[in-house]
Amino acid sequence: MNCSALAQSLPTPVRGQFTSRSPSLRASSKMAAAPKKMRLTPSAALGVAVKDVATTPIEGQKTGTSGLRKKAAVFSEGNYLANWVQSLFLALPAEEVKDSTMVLGGDGRWFNKEAAQIIIKLAAGNGVGKMYVGQNGYLATPAASAVIRARKAYGGFIMSASHNPGGPKEDWGIKFNYTSGEPAPEKITDEIYGFTQTVDTLKMADIPDVDLSQCGVTKFGDFAVEVIDPVADYLELAEQVFDFDLIRSLLKRKDFTMKFDAMHAITGAYAKPILVDALGADPASCVNDTPKEDFAGGHPDPNLTYAEELVKTMFSSEAPDFGAASDGDGDRNMILGNNFFVTPSDSVAIIAANATKCIPYFKDGLKGLARSMPTAAALDRVAEKLGVECFETPTGWKYFGNLMDAGRLSVCGEESFGTGSDHIREKDGPWAVLAWLSILAYRNKDVPEGEELVSVEQITKEHWAEYGRNFFSRYDYEGCESGPCDDMVNHLRAIAEKAKKGDAYGAYELDYADDFEYVDPIDGSVAKKQGVRFVFTDGSRFIFRLSGTGSSGATVRMYIEQYEADPEKQGADAQDALKALIEVALETSQLEKFTGRSEPTVIT
Repeated sequence: MNCSALAQSLPTPVRGQFTSRSPSLRASSKMAAAPKKMRLTPSAALGVAVKDVATTPIEGQKTGTSGLRKKAAVFSEGNYLANWVQSLFLALPAEEVKDSTMVLGGDGRWFNKEAAQIIIKLAAGNGVGKMYVGQNGYLATPAASAVIRARKAYGGFIMSASHNPGGPKEDWGIKFNYTSGEPAPEKITDEIYGFTQTVDTLKMADIPDVDLSQCGVTKFGDFAVEVIDPVADYLELAEQVFDFDLIRSLLKRKDFTMKFDAMHAITGAYAKPILVDALGADPASCVNDTPKEDFAGGHPDPNLTYAEELVKTMFSSEAPDFGAASDGDGDRNMILGNNFFVTPSDSVAIIAANATKCIPYFKDGLKGLARSMPTAAALDRVAEKLGVECFETPTGWKYFGNLMDAGRLSVCGEESFGTGSDHIREKDGPWAVLAWLSILAYRNKDVPEGEELVSVEQITKEHWAEYGRNFFSRYDYEGCESGPCDDMVNHLRAIAEKAKKGDAYGAYELDYADDFEYVDPIDGSVAKKQGVRFVFTDGSRFIFRLSGTGSSGATVRMYIEQYEADPEKQGADAQDALKALIEVALETSQLEKFTGRSEPTVIT
């Protein structure tokens, strides 16, 4: 697809009733120091003038593995964003940045267009030679990783707060991904934070704003900005990974129906070019596929609570055969069948178990499998049968990236609706959807039209029968006060430290309790305090950890898992099967006492 075709297929960004403004690069009201005089100096390397804009440090710019996330109003005032971007360039080796190529894009949320212009000017001012920018500032997070790798860029900026709401009063975020396409390692994020505490000068190229609505190259001296089709590189990669003819054979069947819900987020820009134009799906199968700066006032998190519209459709009497949703920046996914929900833990296990048969990319076998520690152990059983390594990592895609770069990992997943493989270095929502469509297409390729199709539910239950079922549920308590949450975690750590094998927790006998620690087998780095877990002799367990993906407050996550080998008992409702263990977890944690919450915000 060329850019002119893309311009016709992509929906026009929708701003809603509010208007954006480009923030001035003035000293914030939070900045105490008096501004210095602005200097204009020529950049011999780029042939453009560079302004030295005085600034002063701003508190609270601690960068995590998911980048920096705050309310949009925080980023859009003063030098907040510019300070962080400049600190990033200070953290990177100047000789590597000079004349380098970088990538820029995001999820289409409010403030992205203004932020893109600031980032471009700072990139030019700090010696970057060329920027690839997605048309209209669009790039899904997995697509950004694909572009970085395909174009051999030094790295890339991703403007997103992932699955968090967008708009002037909601969230905004930014992160930097390295040459491999994976999020910057902790060593770099720590250095960025260090420089945010001392930064005093912004290196701003004296160039006008770049028109991001049209594909093409704009040059300023030796510095170039190329606006690119945000779908093309990703689509080309997807065609290399999957058998598009196989998927097309399923989607063109009159007896197969599906719904893909983009939740008014970035994958709406990818749905028509990939699912409709390339694979032949009915255009009506893609819903909420116009990206909006405020996600139409919704919460673009693909789970049973926030993807309410899709869930209602898939659990109706007229439900399609297959349903899927993706989040704000396109790296998360939810998979549904007709009146059937697939847990993320089961989803990655089923994809891994079927990968070599259904997905050409894996035809030579899997190098290894991995899951985050809180994710149910369904994947472990697949790895055991396949005879490949299975890694248990902390939450965070960077841990998977290290294993991928070392050639020891093919398929991985997190229970937080993230699934992916080593085709890129990010979790990938559309990839998971295409993987499931590949499995369905393969299982139904010899089923005559009009006969009963092999369903999502049948595939899942056959998997349980072969490997056993890991009953799993996650309780999210969002927007809690941070202090009491920290107190609760410390309370659990104290219990775990004193716990002994054989201790009774209700009807469960303790095997061990700890605060999960991970030693990276590739670089030897150690990640401590990654979640307090209580593991019982029958393999059941509960885990508590605080999530760092929000922009304010704390999210408490409670994970409950119980293994069932008996096929006669595998069809039970997860909440019923886990009820006794949930009660033990709540009693042990004293969650209501610490947080004041009697009910979770989200149950998955």
